[in-house]
Amino acid sequence: MFITLEGPEGSGKTSAMKLVVERLKKDGYEIVQTREPGGTPIAEQIRNVILDINNTALDPRAEALLYAASRRQHLIEKVWPAINEGKIVICDRFIDSSLAYQGGARHLGIEQILSINMFATENTWPDLTLLFDLKPEIGLQRIACNNQREVNRLDLEKLEFHHQVRNTFLELAKRYPKRFVIIDASLSIDDVANAAYKAIWDKLHAQR
Repeated sequence: MFITLEGPEGSGKTSAMKLVVERLKKDGYEIVQTREPGGTPIAEQIRNVILDINNTALDPRAEALLYAASRRQHLIEKVWPAINEGKIVICDRFIDSSLAYQGGARHLGIEQILSINMFATENTWPDLTLLFDLKPEIGLQRIACNNQREVNRLDLEKLEFHHQVRNTFLELAKRYPKRFVIIDASLSIDDVANAAYKAIWDKLHAQR
């Protein structure tokens, strides 16, 4: 199974994922935990280019293509092999992030970004997507208070950009209701992790 976690900046999905993965491993599931952009050496090099705060001149279309290139490499080297071995892959961000950030917030268009990514991924979609929904004001405040979190180029965008990201994520959840589960990320980390675990557990047992 291929499970993806999505959400605006500071939504806490990465922290929640650690707790969820621990519980699933205790349940006996083989889990591959990964992230985008990145996840493999080549994809991580592309990540460094995309998120470097000094790369302010990076063109939005070039940015979208870099994300798709990183995604392709990640799938080839890590995601597809793990799924073929019968493992559960849980990935921090995937196609929906490109649709929300570049398609929505960068105004490049959801359909255009979708087309690029369908080519890159050979029409690969997650079995389940958890959307950690949070108001941007809260997420950015969390980032400002967290000294251990990397501050990337996208964190520095204007508030309106982050509102556009959130709104597009919510639009995608309506567009793909069978795939998306919305998690209230304003709750405590334990409550968020519990909700995420339940969504994954329900999906795993629904397929049996």
